[in-house]
Amino acid sequence: MRLRLDQMRRDPALEQWLLRATCVRRQGTMIEHIGFHDQAGNDDLRDLAPGGAEFGYSIFPPFKRRGYATEACGALMDWASREHHVPRFVVSISPENLPSLRIASRFGFRKVGSHVDEEDGPEDILVRDVAETR
Repeated sequence: MRLRLDQMRRDPALEQWLLRATCVRRQGTMIEHIGFHDQAGNDDLRDLAPGGAEFGYSIFPPFKRRGYATEACGALMDWASREHHVPRFVVSISPENLPSLRIASRFGFRKVGSHVDEEDGPEDILVRDVAETR
């Protein structure tokens, strides 16, 4: 969260893209955070997913496997494609994280590569083209 807060301090226009809380309204409980790593079309994704946006999420353990992450991911991508015409999305997921890989598969993400993240270790890189999944 500190990384995203620092990004917003440097560029307040990023606020709408970065970190968001997901809550269960009837309980008033925060259950995860989700957000883009930067605004769509940033230079880091130029070769991999031109015009795209990378996002990630972290659901708190007591709320896993209830469909919340799927709903939040769908809502985030819908917002970005509808409001900002984002043509593709990128996620990086550990090959050991089967629940997140299943969510990515449901949305039509396909593996395009892998890398080793210095913080999170090995990750598969997956891309979803909006036009192909509508």
